[in-house]
Amino acid sequence: MNNVIPCGYFSLLMIHSVLSLSMVGVPSRNIRSLAHKPWIEASYHGVITENMDTVLLDPPLVALDKDAPVPYAGEICAFKINGEDAPFEAVVLNRTSGEGVLRASSPVDCESQKEYTFIIQAYDCGAGPSGANWKKSHKAVVHIQVDDVNEFSPIFRESLYKASITEGKIYDSILQVEAWDQDCSPQYSQICNYEIVTAGTPFAIDRNGNIRNTERLSYDKQQSYKIMVTAFDCGQKRAKEDVVVHIEVKPVCKPGWQGWNKRVDYEPGTGSKQLFPKMHLETCGGPLSGVKAMVELQTNHIGKGCDRETYSEKSLQKLCGAASGSTDLLPAPSPSTNWTAALLTDSGRDSDLIYRFDGRQAANVPDHVVPQNLTDQFTIATWMKHGPSPGLRAEKETLLCSSDKTEMNRHHYSLYVHNCRLVFLLRRDFTQLDTFRPAEFHWKLEQICDKEWHYYVINVEFPAVTLFVDGVTYEPYLVTDDWPIHASKIDTQLTVGACWQGGEVATPRFTQYFRGSLSGLTIRPGRIETQKVISCLQACKEGLDINSLESLAKDIKFHFNPAQSVLVVEGEDVDSINTAMTKVSYINSRQFPTPGLRRLHITTTVQCFGEDTCLSIPDIKAVVMVLPPSEPRITIAGSNRLVRPASDLRGPLGVAPFKELHITSTVMKGDGFARRPGVMEVMHNLDYCDVLVIGEELNPDRESLEIQHSALLGKHLDATNSTSGISIYGVDSMAHYEQALRQVRYRNWRPANLSERRFRLTCSELNGRYTSNEFNLEVSVLHHSAPVEHANHMAVQPQYMRPVHHPLMMHSLNSHMSATVVIVVCIAALVVIVVIGVYRIHATHQEGSREDEDEVKDAEEEWDNSALTITVNPMENIGGPQALGDEVRQEEHEEEEELVGGVTSVESENSDEEEDDDEGREAAKERKQKGKLGWDSSSITY
Repeated sequence: MNNVIPCGYFSLLMIHSVLSLSMVGVPSRNIRSLAHKPWIEASYHGVITENMDTVLLDPPLVALDKDAPVPYAGEICAFKINGEDAPFEAVVLNRTSGEGVLRASSPVDCESQKEYTFIIQAYDCGAGPSGANWKKSHKAVVHIQVDDVNEFSPIFRESLYKASITEGKIYDSILQVEAWDQDCSPQYSQICNYEIVTAGTPFAIDRNGNIRNTERLSYDKQQSYKIMVTAFDCGQKRAKEDVVVHIEVKPVCKPGWQGWNKRVDYEPGTGSKQLFPKMHLETCGGPLSGVKAMVELQTNHIGKGCDRETYSEKSLQKLCGAASGSTDLLPAPSPSTNWTAALLTDSGRDSDLIYRFDGRQAANVPDHVVPQNLTDQFTIATWMKHGPSPGLRAEKETLLCSSDKTEMNRHHYSLYVHNCRLVFLLRRDFTQLDTFRPAEFHWKLEQICDKEWHYYVINVEFPAVTLFVDGVTYEPYLVTDDWPIHASKIDTQLTVGACWQGGEVATPRFTQYFRGSLSGLTIRPGRIETQKVISCLQACKEGLDINSLESLAKDIKFHFNPAQSVLVVEGEDVDSINTAMTKVSYINSRQFPTPGLRRLHITTTVQCFGEDTCLSIPDIKAVVMVLPPSEPRITIAGSNRLVRPASDLRGPLGVAPFKELHITSTVMKGDGFARRPGVMEVMHNLDYCDVLVIGEELNPDRESLEIQHSALLGKHLDATNSTSGISIYGVDSMAHYEQALRQVRYRNWRPANLSERRFRLTCSELNGRYTSNEFNLEVSVLHHSAPVEHANHMAVQPQYMRPVHHPLMMHSLNSHMSATVVIVVCIAALVVIVVIGVYRIHATHQEGSREDEDEVKDAEEEWDNSALTITVNPMENIGGPQALGDEVRQEEHEEEEELVGGVTSVESENSDEEEDDDEGREAAKERKQKGKLGWDSSSITY
């Protein structure tokens, strides 16, 4: 079987042999010329799907050779590709038929390269099995396109989209979202659809990603929206991650200030605080040529128009450096100033002493209070709050009037309001010249009837009269002349709130009543007030301020009114105005400001190029809330009982009841760590301290309560005293008040029937806004007991009489020295003690009723006179009376120096020494006149 040769093969061999025999004798070059090159198409187009390896060619890859069916020469052995970067290979499937296939030699990625172009050639098998002398076809161009696979999802170009729209408007497109796809083909790389994922939103989106609103939106209803959007490519593949779209709804653009708070809290003691740190002016894009803003701080409801110092009028005048000698015509009601007790008072909002007149109240000023001898120079000052008078024909409303008390109805001088005009009447007395003189001075001002507090000062330098209102000068618009008043013996009556009509009527009465409020009505004769003092007296402690003036733009102009309650800011550039407004601040320099609201009002005017006004800016109304301060607690502490011998009270300096006094002030502070309130001591000023006598008033014939003028030197303090007590006033530190109170002296030069005196001390800050505790002190008078009757057997004197020493009651370290002195004196007196003994006992009984007159003070020591009675020889000259007298005077001098309590001036020391010497000389003189040079045992206590 194996040796059988197939028939077909045999036939081929036969044909090959015949051809070979027929070519015997033919040259070799003719044999080569019979061979042909393979033939292929001139160009091919192919398609391959990415990540696949088979290429579909059009036409198919087939090579033909005309040498066929000659073996080898007519067969196709290979296809070769020219191009190293082409990731393809050509494979021969059938050498005889020349069929081949094109394959990818490595994965093909459309996203990397979509098309390939290269050259391909076909090779036959040559002349024999060895492949020698093979022939290649011509070069054919192959174009291959890579088909895409939808392997990527759409991706949005932004992670977040934001847009804003104006309320009430329908938009065709609010914003456009955009997604892209990494696929290479248009089918899979293009985004064919967008979709809003969030349900129930008033928005829609088209296939191009444009978002629009489907209804008119309202800013009041909802200010912002958050929606989710997804995308699909044309192969309907969805984006892996949706995108967030924020849409803000803005109100309709209205020119005005934005970024400000309606309430600003102010904590006392924090200095200046910015009111509008983020404020800016919205102009809706309009070109502007200038902006003017006026900020007004409205504090009319606080006290007398703003947060001022609420000390008493006298304290304020001393604090501001005003000249002394002014008379307060509207003081606080007290036993010594009782003419204001019947007037209506309005405590205001911060303990201001305000009197309210409703057209039915008035007060007569006592004659001893009325300022006398008003010369060509004097000043009248007052706070006044007044509104328009009712009725068509308003009557005169008198603030102050000096008129005849009886018989006639002449007005000597008065200050009144008539038809919103302030009029000052000054009728001079008749002198040598009986001619017309200026008598009425009229001012017409809006402040007189605006129902607000204003400070009025009238400076008279006759014939010139000048009015100051809130520190601003006003000259009278009308001056009326009149005849002088002829001299008469009729007394005058000074009244406040009306004018007294004592003559020309059946019953004397008040007339021309005032309707309004007054405070601090004073007259200062002989001098006029300076501009500086006037400004100080009416100055506000709160107001507007501007921080960092150096950082303002050069084109910014600003102006304050005198009270710094109104600020005007002008500028050409909106940004500069915005910067300036952020620096507007509120400041309150009071340590304990009045808590409550302060209203803010901002008005703005905008100018455009070539126009007066082009935008209407709404006004702003806000408030500053001044938080309540930590209220101080003023505490007066010290010894509540003082026991002194009667001789101390009778001395030239008396006793110092408040020598051990201490005044402290504390506030409560919260402790965040311990969660317990803590107490912190604060230092601030007081404005008065009153020492009142409890019980019967002082009897000027035998007692007094006073303070030396030297104790007030170097301090802002004054003092007044009466039978009901003593008052120290003035704005000064608690330390100075302590020093002054320690030097208050109580004297009683006839204390025989006095057992005790009680006093009550209270101190105040801010005119009674903060008051101390009531410190009660009792001064007890120590009287010596009457001498004890001796037994009858004492009348029969023994041969020798020994002195009987009773126990000594020592109460101080100085008692040892005193005992030594006593022993020396006793030894010196033993020689004559027996002879004089009976006589002295008899004298003792006779002088018992007058023991108080011969007492000798022992400084800071309280002696029990029943403990020891020593009789000495008054005639003994061995240094006894003289030495003892010097010793006693020395101790008295030391006591007086100690009682002065800190007064270190030379004047006080010298005066004390002189008083001590005078007292010693007077006592010695009195004893000599009575002929009793000996020592009364009942009056010397040890």
